[in-house]
Formats: sequence, structure tokens, C-alpha cells
Amino acid sequence: MKNKTIYSEESWRIFRIMAEFVDGFETLEKIGDAVCVWGSARVNSNSAWYEKAQTLGKLLAKNGYAVITGGGPGIMEAANKGAYNAGGISVGLNIELPHEQKPNKYISHLISFRYFFVRKVMFVKYSKAFVIFPGGFGTLDEFVEAITLIQTKRAARFPVILVGGKYWNGLLKWMEDCLVGNGYIDRRDINIFTTTETPEQVIRIIRNFYGKK
Repeated sequence: MKNKTIYSEESWRIFRIMAEFVDGFETLEKIGDAVCVWGSARVNSNSAWYEKAQTLGKLLAKNGYAVITGGGPGIMEAANKGAYNAGGISVGLNIELPHEQKPNKYISHLISFRYFFVRKVMFVKYSKAFVIFPGGFGTLDEFVEAITLIQTKRAARFPVILVGGKYWNGLLKWMEDCLVGNGYIDRRDINIFTTTETPEQVIRIIRNFYGKK
């Protein structure tokens, strides 16, 4: 009886996963070109990073891009706010956590997910670029996953842009010294992503990649 209960729960989990995929596909396929913005949820509204992310959200909206974030506070809120206040499409892909992450109030399209892996598919499938501000484990996870998908050719190449050279330099030096230095990645793999400083430079990189003047 116990085994039958377990199998029943697992079967229903499959349907929950399918429902999340369907909900995500149906909502996001209508938003057009979009850029995903990542960064720390712990950044407050007085931070220079918050201001830069908000400016980026505004510029993306003015250049015809929807903004996709994880839907939470900090950098995510800032990018959503910039797009929302500029009259653009502002998407939040919220994740349900034990200590629930509350969606920020600058979202025009909100989808909540129970499963991290379903949410990750949505970020990659519907984003024309990843812009990554300073952040913690979640930010690093998304950065590394994006460049791994490009490196292994499981995803078509798209711009992956790190904002803030001073913040990222230690990680980049470690990649150069330890990963390239030991032959764990090819030197050209470092070129999968780029580092820049300003929202204006981010827009220029994305537009140049897609041949827009």
C-alpha cells in the first residue's frame, strides 16, 4: 500500500511539472524579444547597482525588449521597475520557496514556479541575452549554466554579459589560472561571455550581436 501511494504521488508530480511548462510557454511565447537580468536579491534601493539595473530595464524597454527577472527584490526589482515605469513588458518568473519570495510590484506578467528546472528552461528559451549583475549562489548558478549550454552547443549562442568588472575580476582570474591553465576548458571558452560597466554598453553589445544599428 505504501509503494502504491509513492507511485501515485510521483505520477501526479509529472502532471504538475507539465502544467508549469504549459503555463510558462503560453505566457512567454507572446512577449517578443526579451532580455534576462540576474543579480542579488539583497541589494537595496540605495545601491549603485540598483540604480544601474533600473536604468538598464528602462533602456531595454525603450529598445523594444521585454525584461525577464526572477521576480524578487534587489536587482530583479530594479530591472523590472525600470522596464515597468518605461511602459515596457516586465516579466517575473517567481520561485516558490520555504521562506516565500514575494514578487516585486513592478511586474506586468507574473508566473510562479514550484520547480527550479522548469523555471530555468523558461529563462533560456525566451531570452535573447543574459545580463548578470553582482550576486550570490543563484546568480552564479545561472551564469555558469548559461555558458555551459553555449559551450556544449545545447543552446544557440547568445550574449552573456557580466556587469561590473571589479566585482567579477577575481572569478575571471581564477577561470584563467585554474580552468584554462589546467586544460579543463579551452581558452576560447572565456570568449563566450563579456564584461562591461554601464547599461548603455550592455545595450550596445546586445544590438551589435543581433546586427541592429
